[in-house]
Order: sequence, then C-alpha cells, then structure tokens
Amino acid sequence: MRMRLRKHRRRVLTTQYNERRARIHRTRRFSISGYNVHMRVVLAAIFTVLIGMGCIDADAVLEAFPTPDRSEVTSTRGFLPTITPISEYTSPPTITPLPKFRLAPTVTPMSRFGLAPTVTPVPTFAFAPTVTPVPKWQGFVQAEPLRELDIEQVYPGLSFDRPVALAFPEDGARRGFVVEQAGRILFLKDEDADTFLDIRDRVNDRGNEEGLLGLAFDPDFDSNGLFYVYYTANGPRRSVISRFSVGPGYNTADPGSEKVILEVEQPYANHNGGQILFGPDDFLYVGLGDGGSAGDPKGHGQNTGTLLGTILRLDVSSLDAAGSYAIPADNPLVGVAGARPEIWAYGLRNPWRFTFDSETGDMWAADVGQNALEEVDLVRPGLNYGWKIMEGDECYSRSCDTRGLELPVTVYGRDDGCSITGGYVYRGTRLPSLYGAYVYGDFCSGKIWALRFDGSRVTESIQLADTRLRISSFAEDADGELYILDLGGEIYRFAEEG
Repeated sequence: MRMRLRKHRRRVLTTQYNERRARIHRTRRFSISGYNVHMRVVLAAIFTVLIGMGCIDADAVLEAFPTPDRSEVTSTRGFLPTITPISEYTSPPTITPLPKFRLAPTVTPMSRFGLAPTVTPVPTFAFAPTVTPVPKWQGFVQAEPLRELDIEQVYPGLSFDRPVALAFPEDGARRGFVVEQAGRILFLKDEDADTFLDIRDRVNDRGNEEGLLGLAFDPDFDSNGLFYVYYTANGPRRSVISRFSVGPGYNTADPGSEKVILEVEQPYANHNGGQILFGPDDFLYVGLGDGGSAGDPKGHGQNTGTLLGTILRLDVSSLDAAGSYAIPADNPLVGVAGARPEIWAYGLRNPWRFTFDSETGDMWAADVGQNALEEVDLVRPGLNYGWKIMEGDECYSRSCDTRGLELPVTVYGRDDGCSITGGYVYRGTRLPSLYGAYVYGDFCSGKIWALRFDGSRVTESIQLADTRLRISSFAEDADGELYILDLGGEIYRFAEEG
C-alpha cells in the first residue's frame, strides 16, 4: 500500500516538474519572439526615415524585412501592434516624406528700440520639428558709445516767461504743456501756445527759487481730466501741492477747481524743491528741499520727523472731501516711531529735478550742492542720501559719521558748474548713441553730460554739449525724446553733430 502511494506521489511530482519546464520554455520562446518583433519594428522605422531622406532605396527595405511569423506576433499578448506582412502589399508601401522646416534663423543685432530683429533665412532641412517664428526683439542690445551732440531750438517762433517745466500727458494727443515760473501753464498747439491755466494770483515767485515749479498729469488724465501742480505761496510762506481739473475740450483748466492736497511751511525763500510726478506705480512723488538758507541751519536733512529735505510718495487716487491723501502701505518709514510715513527717501538738500527711467522704473535724482559738489543719485526707498553729514561724496559736517549713508552715483565740482539740473534716461530712437544713458546738466555753466551705470559703477561718462543756456529743466515726450528748457525763454532738443 505504501509503495503504491510513493509511486503515485512520484508521478504527480514528475508531472508538475514537466509542466513547469514547459511553461518556462514557452515563456522564453515568447520573450525571444517579442524581442525579435520589437527589433523589426525599430529597424523598419529607421529605414522608413532613411528612405524619406533619399539616403537608401526602398527595395533594400523589402530585403531587410521578410514576412513575419503571425504566430510570433500574436503570442506577444497585445504588447505589440499587429503588423501587416510586407508581402501582402501589391507594391512597396508608399513613403510619405516628413515635413520640412527651417532651423532657427540667424539673427542680426539691430537697434535697441523694441523693433523686430533682422532675420537672415537659412536653407531648409528634412526631418526636424516645426520652429515657432522668432518674436520681436525684447532684450537689451549693446548701446553705441556716447558721443558729443548738438542742440537745436524747437518752437523757434515762441518765447516763454521763465519756463521751468514741460510735461506731456499720456492721452494720445501728443501735446506739450509749458510751466512758467510766474504762475501760468501754456499748451503747445502746432507752432502756437495758448493759456491752459493761470494762477498768478496765488503764486509767490518773488524769490528766484519760488513760483509755479512743477506739473504732473494724472495717469488717467485722458478720462478724468485731473492734473497736479506744485507752487509756492505766501501768508505764511509755504509749498502747496494742489489738484485741478480741465474744462470741456481739455484745452483749458478751471482755476476754481483747485483742491489743496498738501501744504508745507518753508522757513526761507530757497531750497523749495519743486518736482512732482507720477511713478510707474501710479503714486505721486514730490521733492522738497531742506527749507533753505545755507548749511541746513535747522537740521532738516537728517530729521525724518519733517517733510523737508525729502522725496515723498503719496496715494492721491481716492482723495476725500477735504483733499486728504492716503499713505501707501509699503512706504519705507510706515510704522517707524517719530518718522513721517509719506517719506520715500531723505537726506537731500534740494532735489530740484528727479525722474523715472521709463524702461527700468529706476528713480534718478540730481541734488543741488552747497559750496563744493553737485551730485547724481540713484534713489532707493528708505535710504539716507547724507545731507548735511556729507556734500556729494565728501564730508560736510565735522563729525561725518557715514554709516548708513548712500553715496551718489557721480559728482562734479565748481569747475563745471554750481547748480545741477536733473534729466532723464534716454529711451528715444533719434539718437542711438544716447540710448540708456542718464542725461543731466548745470544751470550755471550750461554744460550737459551723460553717463551709463551698470548698477554698481559708472561705465561711461561724457560731456554731451557745452551750451550757454540757463538749464532750468529737461523734459521727455511720449516717444522718449528729450528737451532742454532755458530759463531765458526757449526750448531745445538734441541733434547729431554736423
């Protein structure tokens, strides 16, 4: 009985062993067959490409691929697609040429003004992806070296009464508005000038640094007709920032529409500042001098508890009935004990003119010096520009603790002038050599300079022109072209020499 059981067990084990060997053999055969079919598919794709490129003849493909064994194909259990044997075609399969394309074109650098680059066509090639057309050039192209320029008068038939500012609203009308220090604003129309606003009845211009000094158009001027002015007034002597609105046709403004936004008492008749403009963030920026006299006798420059000696940043988008402005939440001195939250930067003596680079948004300011140096500053929020600890890049006070002070980008001394007038970073198209350079001048000498700055140092600087103008201001139009205002009554622009 036991012998029969042992024999039965051996037969069962033998049967199981043989079945296991058969399964292994079938699995190996299937794997090899699948591998062969895979290789054939890959080789077929390669030969198809070569035929499409004209590198080999189609007959070579037929010889390379004999009729596959259907049993091998179906034994792969669906992992490979069913292949129709080549022998079943009545003729060799039709090879559809792959689409042609153009490689990335060669780009020839050109002007720096946002225009599309010159594209040099290249030969076409087969077997390559479609290339998206090259977009318009948006990067920075290396500027030409700075070189000297001439100046030429614009509006030669017109003369103005001490022009101190020229502004162009972003309303598409391409009109310029000239600010006269006595208290009038004129708008330029063709070769004529008409009165836009006359507030001579409330402007004090008896001092040489007082009067109607600045004009800024609201970012939405084309729809709301609002603009802002900076002027000095008496009783008491003070700087006034006011808003006005235009009348029908946008050709005149109503003097009775004035809404006073800010008044700052001025202890003296000089160092009143005067710049007012909107930044790229649509906030209003205002420049105020240290209050005047000489040597900052009241110490306003280093006192963040006063608005004097600073550049302010105000939100005037939603004035209340009293004309009160709001404080932008990210102003640098918000929450600082004892500091005025309106302050954007401080330690300034008289930032008569500052502007924004229309491409980068950087603020450039020219700060008028005391006895020795005029300075150009790249203004950052919350920084202390040194007055009266320093004048330019030299010590002014005896203690001269320079810790935490921001030094100027450049300075010049009394051999070149006595009162700096800040300008603009040139972004126009008429003068390629000037592109990307900051332009500034001097009221006393009439000299005009340009510099390029890479973020850490001046990389190029040149005297552009030696004029006899009393340069009161520079201006920038909608095309990025620059103008020069002469306090004597005329307006100029740059021109190539010759």
